[in-house]
Amino acid sequence: MAAPEVVDIPLLPLRDVVVFPEMVIPLFVGREKSVHAIELALKRSKLLLLCTQRDPQVTEPEPGDIFEIGTMAYIHQVVRLPDGMLKLLVEGRDRARIRSFLESEAMFRVEAERCATDSSIVDTQLERLRAQAGEAFERLVQVSKKITKETAAAIGAAGEPGRLSDLIAASLDIGLADRQFLLEILDPGLRLQEIVRILKDKIEAAEVEQKIQERVKEQMERNQREYYLNEQMKAIRNELGNEDDGKGEFEELRKKLADKQVPAHVRERIDQELKKLKLMAPASAEAAVIRNYLEWILAVPWLEERAVEVDLAKVRAILDEDHYGMDKVKERIVEFLAVRSLTDAQKGPKLCLVGPPGVGKTSLAKSVARALDLEFVRQSLGGVRDEAEIRGHRRTYIAAMPGRIVQGLKKVKTRNPVYLLDEIDKMSSDFRGDPGSALLEVLDPEQNDTFQDHYMDLELDLSRVFFITTANALHSIHRPLHDRLEVIEIGSYTEEEKIEIAERHLLPKQLARNGLGAIDVQFDKPALRAMVRHYTREAGVRNLERQIEAIARKLAVRLAGKEVEAGATLRVTAKLVREYLGTEKYRDPEEKAADRIGVAQGLAWTEVGGQTLLTEVTILPGSGKLEVTGKLGDVMKESARAALSYIRSRAEQLGVDPLFHKHVDLHIHIPEGAVPKDGPSAGITMATALASALTGLPVRGDLAMTGEVTLRGRVLPIGGLKEKLLAAHRAGVKRAVIPAENEKDLSDVPEKVRKALDIRLVADMDDVLSVALVSENEGDVFRFLKSRGARHPLPLAAQQPGSQLPA
Repeated sequence: MAAPEVVDIPLLPLRDVVVFPEMVIPLFVGREKSVHAIELALKRSKLLLLCTQRDPQVTEPEPGDIFEIGTMAYIHQVVRLPDGMLKLLVEGRDRARIRSFLESEAMFRVEAERCATDSSIVDTQLERLRAQAGEAFERLVQVSKKITKETAAAIGAAGEPGRLSDLIAASLDIGLADRQFLLEILDPGLRLQEIVRILKDKIEAAEVEQKIQERVKEQMERNQREYYLNEQMKAIRNELGNEDDGKGEFEELRKKLADKQVPAHVRERIDQELKKLKLMAPASAEAAVIRNYLEWILAVPWLEERAVEVDLAKVRAILDEDHYGMDKVKERIVEFLAVRSLTDAQKGPKLCLVGPPGVGKTSLAKSVARALDLEFVRQSLGGVRDEAEIRGHRRTYIAAMPGRIVQGLKKVKTRNPVYLLDEIDKMSSDFRGDPGSALLEVLDPEQNDTFQDHYMDLELDLSRVFFITTANALHSIHRPLHDRLEVIEIGSYTEEEKIEIAERHLLPKQLARNGLGAIDVQFDKPALRAMVRHYTREAGVRNLERQIEAIARKLAVRLAGKEVEAGATLRVTAKLVREYLGTEKYRDPEEKAADRIGVAQGLAWTEVGGQTLLTEVTILPGSGKLEVTGKLGDVMKESARAALSYIRSRAEQLGVDPLFHKHVDLHIHIPEGAVPKDGPSAGITMATALASALTGLPVRGDLAMTGEVTLRGRVLPIGGLKEKLLAAHRAGVKRAVIPAENEKDLSDVPEKVRKALDIRLVADMDDVLSVALVSENEGDVFRFLKSRGARHPLPLAAQQPGSQLPA
């Protein structure tokens, strides 16, 4: 291989440009040394070495300030300009490396050698790189508008890889350092690889820039379209004589908001939203959303409230006027209001009225509002399962709205109303959230002064609101929510209370509602008692009101048909009640209900009040299986097994073969099989029915019982005693068996009921059986069974429930 040619050539330092081979470029020269170098080149072969300075800011470069590799260029043209500068048109020929600088004060002269340009990459790979570079450059030309058609055509015609790479490098818009780097890559294949990498980066950047430009163009076109449509609307308004262009509506809203008394943080949000609204087109969708939001801010009572003065005498008078009886409940409400008036209202608990349907929970809340002279708002939460119902929807959703709390405050236009949250025990939860947990922030006195509705996205003070909640049962209320509530239980009404409520409240209301004010309608006490006893059996008075309404409609027909003259007196008797209401739904209980074997009467508590519950047991030939039916819950089934275990442990004392369970099957059934039942308080009832069926001794027909039983026969206390004893009284029961530990709860039972019932307190099952089972030794059933001797219960299997004790 021949040694590279070394030539003596003048050097022209370049400040901010890198010249590649095959590149034709004009240059402007003004430095004295550079002018002398050009003059020398013109005298010789018109060849000049073009090298780039390392720092373009250096005015008088030294040899160390110049890159070693440059391009030998041929001078095609020289023009001297009026200011003394020279304009050159040069063409790059070959890469060259500076070997040494020659001494010359007038110019830069160097010894330089042409660089070898052989490739180390095989021909096939080199050809593939050339094709990739060509395709990438064509793609760049398509997405970029910075490369001229002439340049693209010249590069497309280049065939040799080295020439192609130099032409592409010369056309690329890259930095000075990158251009010098490409110039110094002598291997054409490696230079093509770097060119392909740079082209891919340039294409990606150009595509991103193209997308941005298209998006900007689209936005500009949309804005132009909106502007055009707005101008059209303006012209239409001008023709119709309405020239305000939405400005009047904006100014009206701004003035209303300026006059609205709001906290500082709300005022700040109003100012922000008004600034946005002012810059928007009035007809745009975004403007409508902001206007709706500002109108909600305008409607919410942030600081407006009514003065509250708790007059306990007035409260008592209104509660007595609106509700008969319920003395303990009224006293609790008066105490609650008295404490509220003397302490910080923000930290007080929230009332929760719990009781069966129809006992007056909602009307009590209305009476409290009337007694305090406050606005009243009611929200029913039954069936609510979406958290957004409480906290509202976020404004990112279409048709978003505030929650029920904010809507209720907007309705009453004051921040301290009496707010009734009805049926909070009927809420449920699903994938949309848990509204019961959302209520914690509403009812918790420690955090409801900064309640945040998702739609409003502003802190709202709910501490001034007098919240009252209602529920039929406490067990279905979240425990954390229960802890925030001051629970007041409202029990069932007695027969006398129902009659008084009917005379004082229900009759005047229904007679007026059915248009009977023109005649004098008088209901006899026996008529009302007949409706209470024979047509209703409930804890409250809702169904009783329906029966009164049914009779009032019958009377309205007579009045409208001219059968009765205006001003006449109509007397409704018990006979007329039976005529109008039809067959009696409930019969009077017998003076002495039948004593039956294997049938015991229990007392149960439900969400609609107390009720009696029969338990039947029958014995069948078998192998000791126990079957329990009647749609019972797990707890009730466990009580049945516990009762059977107790009976087996007392088989000898009951005079029953201790191995009876190996030869018989026992079936316990509780009628009304379609009604779900659960709870432990039927334990002693099932144990008594089992003992009766196994011993053949009947259970007293006029007796009802309630209590949980343990394996060792202990009788444990139960809940809902008042409701259960009221149910026993309604059913005509004469004797009731209750756990001894429930003696303290008897004070809640009306005195009339306590006097009507022979209440027996029991501590264990032996006491229960002594009271409940009928035997020849009255009150000492175990002595009778012992004297009778042990017997196998199998013969009794043929004896069905309801069999009478032989005389």
